[in-house]
Amino acid sequence: MNGVSYRPGYISLHRSGELKNRGEALWEKLRECGLCPRECGADRISGELGFCQAGSKLKVASFHAHFGEERSLVGPGGSGTIFLSHCNLGCVFCQNWDISHQGSGTEVEIADLAGMMLQLQEQGCQNINVVTPTHFAPHVVLALDQAAGQGLRLPLVYNTCGWEQSEILALLEGIVDIYLADFKYMDAGKSALYSSDARSYPEITRSALIEMNRQVGVALPAENGLVYRGLMIRHLVMPGDASGSLEAMQWISGNLPLDTYVNIMIQYRPAYHAYMFPELDRPVSRETYQEVVREARKCGLVNLDVDV
Repeated sequence: MNGVSYRPGYISLHRSGELKNRGEALWEKLRECGLCPRECGADRISGELGFCQAGSKLKVASFHAHFGEERSLVGPGGSGTIFLSHCNLGCVFCQNWDISHQGSGTEVEIADLAGMMLQLQEQGCQNINVVTPTHFAPHVVLALDQAAGQGLRLPLVYNTCGWEQSEILALLEGIVDIYLADFKYMDAGKSALYSSDARSYPEITRSALIEMNRQVGVALPAENGLVYRGLMIRHLVMPGDASGSLEAMQWISGNLPLDTYVNIMIQYRPAYHAYMFPELDRPVSRETYQEVVREARKCGLVNLDVDV
């Protein structure tokens, strides 16, 4: 692994049988689904679809070595990214709406997902990066258990919207190496308006970030520049102050270590149904973005990934 020796925690959990036990405990939550904060209660095992439009069958949109992620996740081999279909958040501006809203993808077995993980390792990827995993957390953990038994040794990146249940995070402790978490909103009214009435997003995500940091700590690069463990926060600056960016930087600095990794992102572009909201139907100005970066530095945040 580029000269760096790192042993993911899920390996010992696999050997003790605890990893499989955790996966089965998560699977039971599909009977009256409470995997995400919506707690829609769908009996996904019996064929009902949750708010996310997922049932019990795993669906994968694509998997490949991805070189567009954060530099500290990519390295020479790329991040072994597995894009899971559907989404529990439902943002009106989603750039991957065909996957998240329309459910584009192919139904696969858990053993197939384990095979994808092993194939990405064989290709030389730096990690296994599961994208939008919340509603498929049982499948991911059970596949990880199978893959670990066949020699998987890469860090697991849990690439999430950040809106995570505390009881689910508790079951993921020791399994996830890197939490790659969005921090989208500071205002409940904005999260309700733009993310399918997810009014609890700010409060729950703030609690989740604190718990993620407790589990894995600060994401700091090893000698080779790669991150193997820690919390990595993505904050997308949006027009119309939809994301409450200045307040978000203030909250991070006041509640997490000042060397917490924060990627302040300028990639927002109107997509999907953003045209229905005039305040979102435009890109972010460079001036607005730079104001957020200045605020982050003023707050004392020192582990920033910025576009300057």
